[in-house]
Amino acid sequence: MFRSSSARAAALSGLVLAALALTGCAGSAEPPELPPAGVYEHAPVGENSRAEPIPPGGTAASVTAPLTGAGWFCAQVRANADGRALWCRIGRRDTTGQVAPQTAQFLLDREDRLAWAWFQHTPASEDLAAAAAPALAAIWPEAGAEVRAEIDEFDRDRRERTGTEVPRTAWRDGNADYLLSAVDGLVVTARDASVRRWPFGAEHYATTMSSAVDDLLAGGYDCFYPPQQSCNRVQSNGDFRVSLRGDQIVSAEFGIGSRIESGAQQRPLSENFPNGLTFLTDEVRGPVTERLEECRTSGTGFAGIVAGTVVIIDADRGPATGADHASHFDVQIGAPLTGT
Repeated sequence: MFRSSSARAAALSGLVLAALALTGCAGSAEPPELPPAGVYEHAPVGENSRAEPIPPGGTAASVTAPLTGAGWFCAQVRANADGRALWCRIGRRDTTGQVAPQTAQFLLDREDRLAWAWFQHTPASEDLAAAAAPALAAIWPEAGAEVRAEIDEFDRDRRERTGTEVPRTAWRDGNADYLLSAVDGLVVTARDASVRRWPFGAEHYATTMSSAVDDLLAGGYDCFYPPQQSCNRVQSNGDFRVSLRGDQIVSAEFGIGSRIESGAQQRPLSENFPNGLTFLTDEVRGPVTERLEECRTSGTGFAGIVAGTVVIIDADRGPATGADHASHFDVQIGAPLTGT
């Protein structure tokens, strides 16, 4: 059911105040922060950072099935004593041939209930609706049509706006509070489930940034850590970016080039990483490197789990002449913390 702008404003005000009350903050005109305040400020509580396929049955399988059926990759990326984090992603090529990723994140409580979800902003509102509506309808059947209607109305209102204020709206139903913004996308906070201590583990697959800096410098990256979390490599016009919790690497992204001539690699991985992928733990470094080299050799992409680690490789294969081609690979290893 569509509501007037005054009704939507009242709903937004109520949602913001309620969320701020839960986090113990003073009132503000701004929406709740991402991630919610304090959810990662805790000691480890059985943290498990080994990525796993979505288990069959239950809420995790229900909310991700519409996405995987549409070509998304989804995995359970971390868990602890209080909850489980799911991460989903699809990469679509835009008109320039670049991959435009779209992601969704879910947090389940210890009783297998959806506690929180985030469908990140997309330039095309139909992509946001196509992800959020069926995923939520899979567990809350009445939510799907309302989510799609709200996104459609929000998109119409946004196109008619002339001011500089970031468009946002909010609503609620019997299942959750919903906050939709032109910057953050759709944030869903369940009303009957919550996770106080969110999973943050990454030790299974990643080392620390301070231990990785020297090897990045040896590979030609300009790193000034701390506090810099993005290292540039002028020689290849690339960079190495990480998300962190303290000094612990949670996810890493980088681009590498490759030229295959007469079936042989002319740009080995060692140009960028002469000492190997030492930002990864010993347990996963070999299998992940092997997968990366396979994709470089074949010029193909990959999205999956390797040795308990999320690996995303977007391959951009240039015009080929016979067996020769040039490719660029955008690589992501590990999934960021939920809400970041």
